[in-house]
Amino acid sequence: MAAERDPSTPLWRAAQVFRLLSCGYALGFQVAITTDLDRPVLGWALFAVLLGWSTVLAVGYLRGFARRPSWVLAELVVVAALMLSTEVVASAAWIDDNQSWPTTLWATNAVISAAVLRGPVAGMAAGVAVTVINTVLKGQVDYNLGRNATLVVEVAVGLAVGLAAQTARRAHVELQQATRLAAAVEERERLSRHVHDGVMQVLALVARRGREIGGDTAELAALAAEQERALRRLVSSTDTDRRAGESLDLRMLLQRRASDRTVVSLPGTAVPLAASVATELDAAVGNVLDNVLLHAGPAARAYVLVEDVDDTVTVSVRDDGMGIAPGRLEEAVRQGRVGVAKSIVQRLATLGGQALLQTAPGEGTEWELSVPRRA
Repeated sequence: MAAERDPSTPLWRAAQVFRLLSCGYALGFQVAITTDLDRPVLGWALFAVLLGWSTVLAVGYLRGFARRPSWVLAELVVVAALMLSTEVVASAAWIDDNQSWPTTLWATNAVISAAVLRGPVAGMAAGVAVTVINTVLKGQVDYNLGRNATLVVEVAVGLAVGLAAQTARRAHVELQQATRLAAAVEERERLSRHVHDGVMQVLALVARRGREIGGDTAELAALAAEQERALRRLVSSTDTDRRAGESLDLRMLLQRRASDRTVVSLPGTAVPLAASVATELDAAVGNVLDNVLLHAGPAARAYVLVEDVDDTVTVSVRDDGMGIAPGRLEEAVRQGRVGVAKSIVQRLATLGGQALLQTAPGEGTEWELSVPRRA
């Protein structure tokens, strides 16, 4: 049920226990004051409404369908109506000397409901509303806290219960995040074992057999050996994104990109970025390096340089390949191939940064990927 998944469900249950106790107190108060009322029969009829409405609310809050602002507002309206009906069933002199006949304790249920549903601000606002209704009933403003603590009690209840509900929801969100992180780490470890036991073993075998055969297969052997080393670095490197912190050291991500054809130059100190920014920037660098392998030529090498200056982090990726002919990227977009536009340029724009390209035929390419530190 949806109600069971609500992190504030224990508070709703406790609130209904309080509602039951407050109804019991209201019943005892009703019995005690019946002979003092001007219209005792009407008083008992209104008390029957109080019990019926309390039952409906208890069922609704426990099952979950009443956990809505409209229901809480309706509860506050009924509280106001029953409190003000004291003028109908009792004399002015009795009102001056007593609390409203539904009792202030029972009226506090509306404050608790508002606090559980919307937090401390809504709870305190409901507490002030109940106090104002009581003031209207009395016909005079008396906020002498030494003799009348209604305002303090109602506001304090709204604050305390609201903070408890807010804390419960935050704890629930953090627990869900921790659960997802643990599942992701477990899956990553499983894949790492699979890669180590399967893919890397096959690549190592292909590299060894290719070197033994020689000839044209030697190039395939070299490529297999390079990929096997890259995978081994990836599996054995420190997996910093498993940490629960909100930032990552960009260096730890980019150092995995180093290979026989890729030289990575990193600062001597950490380059902390928000985890989402660091992973997106690393992915953009990976896209650039993939293009180097595919299009720059079989002997092209790539050079990655990281610069951390002031509030901007810049990653330059340069290669010594054949470069890109003028208009080639625009032609690719017209043909529907938008890898560069989406995987690099748009990705950096989403981070609030920019991707600048410098290239010329025969002079290689250079990408300058910049993001603000607080992207």
